[in-house]
Amino acid sequence: MAKRCPVTGKGVQTGNTVSHAKNRKRRRFMPNLQSVSLLSETLGNVIRLRVSTHGLRTIEHNGGLDAYLMSTPNSRLTAEAKEIKQRIEKAAAAKSV
Repeated sequence: MAKRCPVTGKGVQTGNTVSHAKNRKRRRFMPNLQSVSLLSETLGNVIRLRVSTHGLRTIEHNGGLDAYLMSTPNSRLTAEAKEIKQRIEKAAAAKSV
């Protein structure tokens, strides 16, 4: 499973652990990924994602998963998020007919 947020694109970063004596040792900074269940009003069911805490705040700030995906251009979304967005667009078109 990839250590990358499908919403924000945050991934693993590298850097140094620096001791008091200024000794440097390589380390990895992992994103804070959480397994969450997000409700999609359009689809009428729950979607499970591994989202960073920053991504979760972004989704909540924009009014939920549906509103966030519809307001974000496809160029800024990951493949997983694009697939969910397509499902939401298809369900919205079916409801409006």
